Amino acid sequence: MNFPKELKYSKEHEWIKVEGKRATIGITDFAQSQLGDVVFVELPNTGRTVKAGETFSVVESVKAVSDIYAPVSGTVVAVNEKLNDTPEAVNLSPYEDAWIAVIEMSDPGELEGLLDSGAYEQFTAEGGH
Repeated sequence: MNFPKELKYSKEHEWIKVEGKRATIGITDFAQSQLGDVVFVELPNTGRTVKAGETFSVVESVKAVSDIYAPVSGTVVAVNEKLNDTPEAVNLSPYEDAWIAVIEMSDPGELEGLLDSGAYEQFTAEGGH
């Protein structure tokens, strides 16, 4: 299992990479392994305003359909349109090619509530729920 140290994590299994006020978001290696083969990703609309903890995307696999929650509040400024044609990228490259969206954060202070890689790794080792 891969837990890149430069990322933050939510207990709902999203990863977040922060660059200035922008946060790139995807689902973790742990999440994709639990889902199995991903067959569809419903992307949010750009320009949409989201609140932390709100559903903003859906990932469908052969096993289940899972809501994806925004780990921070803000406005969706970009989405990964490549996932429309290659949803399996979520399984193959969850941290590189399969980012879901970029959010311009409205409250960077919300980052304090997220986990670092060590805490997230421990969380998943304890069952991740």
